Amino acid sequence: MKSSLKDYEGKIPQGIIDKIELLLPDKISEAKVKAIMEKTAEEYKKMQVSPGESVGLISAESIGEPGTQMTLNTFHFAGVAEMNITMGLPRIIEILDGRKAITTPMMEIYLKKPFSQGKDLKKIALSIKETKLKDIATEFSINLTDSRIEVKIDNQKLKDIGMAEAGLLKAVKGESKGLVVDIKKDGLLTFKLRGKDNGFNEIYRVKEKVKEAYIKGVKGISQVLPVKKNDEFVIITAGSNLKKVLLMPVVDATRTTTNDIFEIESVLGIEAARQAIIDEVYKVIENQGLNVDIRHLMLVADIMCSGGKVKGITRYGVVGEKPSVLARASFETPIKHVINAGLEGETDTLRSVVENVMLNQPIPVGTGLINLVTKGK
Repeated sequence: MKSSLKDYEGKIPQGIIDKIELLLPDKISEAKVKAIMEKTAEEYKKMQVSPGESVGLISAESIGEPGTQMTLNTFHFAGVAEMNITMGLPRIIEILDGRKAITTPMMEIYLKKPFSQGKDLKKIALSIKETKLKDIATEFSINLTDSRIEVKIDNQKLKDIGMAEAGLLKAVKGESKGLVVDIKKDGLLTFKLRGKDNGFNEIYRVKEKVKEAYIKGVKGISQVLPVKKNDEFVIITAGSNLKKVLLMPVVDATRTTTNDIFEIESVLGIEAARQAIIDEVYKVIENQGLNVDIRHLMLVADIMCSGGKVKGITRYGVVGEKPSVLARASFETPIKHVINAGLEGETDTLRSVVENVMLNQPIPVGTGLINLVTKGK
C-alpha cells in the first residue's frame, strides 16, 4: 500500500496523501489504492488554476453575484431574541471595506472545564460584563446646597457582581479625578465638586459623567448571554475586548473568538486576521444559503492582508496602493491620482488589465501573457 502512495509524491500535495493514508482501511487491495490515488490525482489536476487565468475577476464575480441575492436585512438574531448581530450584505460590506468601528461587535467565549459544564456560569458571565455606576444605582440626585451629587446604591446588585462598598469606593475614586468621593453608612455615595463657584450646568455635566463611571468587568462588553452549544456552555457577548478576555484564567484562549477583524490583528497577528476575514465572510454567505468556493474568499483575504496590515478594498486601502497610476485613477477620484502622479514623475509599466484596456492594448491575461517571436521574411 505504501509503495502505491509513494508513486504519487510530487503529483499530489503531501498533506492530501497523509489524509488518504489515515482514512484507508487496513485490509485494502493494492489495485483499489491505485484507483483511489488515480482519481485523486485527476480531481487535483482539475482543481488547479490554468496559467494566465484572471483569478481576481472570477473571484469578484463569484462573490458579487451571490451578493445580489442576499438580504439587505441588517440584523439577524443569533439564535436568541436578546442578541442581534449584523448579517447579510451589510456585514460583507463592513468586512471588505475594512471598517474599524463595526456595527455589532460580539464574542464567543469558550470556557475551560468544569466551568464549560455550567459551574459558576452566572458568576463568570457577570464578571465579564462591564458594570457602570448607573447599572448598580437606583437614583442620581443633585444637592444644590452643598454642590454635590448623591447616588443611591442597590445593595443586591452590588452583591450580585461580588463587590463590597470598600471596593466600590476605590473603583469610583479611580474614575472620578477632581471630585471628593465618599460613601455614607446608609449606602449613599456622594460626589462633591472642588471649588466654590460651581453652577448648575457644571454639576449636571459631572452627574452625567459619573453615571458612566467604570466599576467592574471587561471594558467594552455591554451584554452577556450564556448559551448551550452541543454539550457545553458558551458565553456570547455584545461588545468585544479580546485582549482582556483571553487573560481570564477560566477562558479557553484556543477557541474564544471575536468578529472584530482589527482586534484579532492587534492581539493575534495578521495570519489570524486573514483567517478571520475568510471565516466571517463564509459564515455570512453560508447563512444566506448560498454557495461560494472558499478559494475566492481566500484570494480577497490575501489581498487585504498582503501588506502586513488589514486594508479595506477602498480608494484609501488596497486600491490606493496599486503601483499603476491608471489603475488607481480608474477606481475613484481620477483627476487627483493623475495630477499627483504627474507631480511625482511616476511611470506606469502597464502590467495589469485596467491600464491596457484604457490604452486599447492586449491585456496580459490568458493568451495575452505570451509574446511570440516570429520569423522575418
